Amino acid sequence: MKTLLVTGGAGFIGSNFLPHFLAQNPNILVLNLDVLTYAGDLQNLQEIEPNPNYKFIQGDICNRELVTYLFREYDIRGVIHFAAESHVDNSISGPEAFIRTNVNGTFTLLDVARNHWMSAPFKTKSGYENCRFHHISTDEVYGSLGKTGLFKETTPYAPNSPYSASKASSDMIVRSYFHTYGMNVVTTNCSNNYGPKQHDEKLIPVIIRKALNQESIPIYGDGLNVRDWLYVLDHCKGIELVYKTGKAGETYNIGGRNEKNNLYIVETICQILDEKQPLSNGESYKKFITFVQDRAGHDRRYAIDATKIETELAWQAEENFETGIIKTVDWYLEKYLN
Repeated sequence: MKTLLVTGGAGFIGSNFLPHFLAQNPNILVLNLDVLTYAGDLQNLQEIEPNPNYKFIQGDICNRELVTYLFREYDIRGVIHFAAESHVDNSISGPEAFIRTNVNGTFTLLDVARNHWMSAPFKTKSGYENCRFHHISTDEVYGSLGKTGLFKETTPYAPNSPYSASKASSDMIVRSYFHTYGMNVVTTNCSNNYGPKQHDEKLIPVIIRKALNQESIPIYGDGLNVRDWLYVLDHCKGIELVYKTGKAGETYNIGGRNEKNNLYIVETICQILDEKQPLSNGESYKKFITFVQDRAGHDRRYAIDATKIETELAWQAEENFETGIIKTVDWYLEKYLN
């Protein structure tokens, strides 16, 4: 049985990906390496704990000795690399952790994988020809868009926060291992994910939690910052597809084609809550919306052109925002009220 290493599997996207992947691939042993920072939650993986093809290992991707041991002990034949510090606000207040994990951690994983799979540049060891390193990145590496246009895979990088700069750096390291060593790598850059299991600090869980607690719902600036919203399970299906069928050395942008501004997001969620969990006085949760000082370096608009993955790999987002957000609110109502 071949072994796949998934890093950061206790995080938001990883904890949605692992149950999906294990269900679709019963002949693969999946190792989940996660250091369990505040953003990692093993409760989100309870459903797969009994699966004999799943094993959790608590550890740091920057620990080269540990990573090397895992590659040798389990003869790892593939990597899907989610592990990253990802909250922009935290990168503004404490950028060091982002450089360490996102840059140094990615390098450590790449280099150990290269040494395990390859004997020399452009020479793969016998039996390791199909080993692949899949790096998960973000659309934030491209910077900010004006009112028109979309991020393509060829869009020049222009990161504007320590978080996006650290992800851009890791993307470039992955790229270099393809061009310098001929290593089998792929990268996916995704738009804003939403759905079950997201950490409480993120926008949509904050809106839901604050509303239910009848507290002020903080919205940065004028609320008109635009993001392309991608339902997390659609993203997970895209990741699996790229890992299995994407072309080595290529980047694939995964987006939901659901551009919405933050004001639309908060008002839509409030409307859903008005129906599903109405206030006793009959008022709308919208009364709790509060505009706060904008985030430093806040990019105005992100939007992804997913044409490449749609046409070359036949991927398609199944959820639009209006269907996905109802599923998301339902999950958080279950979490916060029970």
